[in-house]
Amino acid sequence: MKSASLVFHKMHGAGNDFVLLDRRSDATPISAQQASAIANRRTGVGCDQLLILHPPGIPGSTARYEVLNADGSQAGQCGNGARCIALYLSTNGAGVSMLLESPSGPVRIARCADGEFEVDMGEPDFTPAHIPLALNGTDGRYQVDSPFGRLDFGAVSMGNPHALLDVPDVGKAEVGKLGSWLGGHAAFPEGCNIGFSQLVNRENLRLRVFERGAGETLACGSGACAAVAILRRQDRVDERVNVFLPGGHLVIKWPGPGSRVHMKGPARHVYTGTLSHE
Repeated sequence: MKSASLVFHKMHGAGNDFVLLDRRSDATPISAQQASAIANRRTGVGCDQLLILHPPGIPGSTARYEVLNADGSQAGQCGNGARCIALYLSTNGAGVSMLLESPSGPVRIARCADGEFEVDMGEPDFTPAHIPLALNGTDGRYQVDSPFGRLDFGAVSMGNPHALLDVPDVGKAEVGKLGSWLGGHAAFPEGCNIGFSQLVNRENLRLRVFERGAGETLACGSGACAAVAILRRQDRVDERVNVFLPGGHLVIKWPGPGSRVHMKGPARHVYTGTLSHE
């Protein structure tokens, strides 16, 4: 790959930052090693994930996309990234409403009157085998013993595997240590994103997320959806929840089982650049 010809777009959604590569007219693949080099914050562009656009594969779709974590591994979904892709496409003639193909299935996105984007993130899947999670739980609640004591958590798939721990103060939570340990636990054969939630009331939630392949990020869209889905299933939050992450604010709506989760939040284009020769 000749890096000098590779145009990129630096973007972020609530502080969760991305390098977007539009490969719809160039089928040359981006390897895991190249992705990791681009994501490096000292010697590359720097980002939490790479978003790579490909030509659509189904009727009515604007584009297909893949998500590579900062370590080069594949991700199944990225809610903040989907909004950034929608911003990029909408400012390049795609309109204000579109269908995209994510690694975990079709995603519908619409631009709101305030300039933010609302994403249909699909229906939460609490089935342990689908998360995947190799533990037996009770009513969606699970336990493991750890070097930090017993950990009680909920779990769900939002295209990515997610677990959620309750904490009294997210500002003091051991996100790096606990997130790394639980996210790499053998109970999660594909790894897991670990959320740390501080419930303010039924309409407001503070959240931090340790993402597999990236570490703690300033925001995680699928993680916010997962947190609300888990807490809603436990009847601890209302249908509409404000989720406050270190990088910004997302609004998550989920009526309950049998319904799809909708996420609303910002997207920003920071700059466009060209990668130099390696």
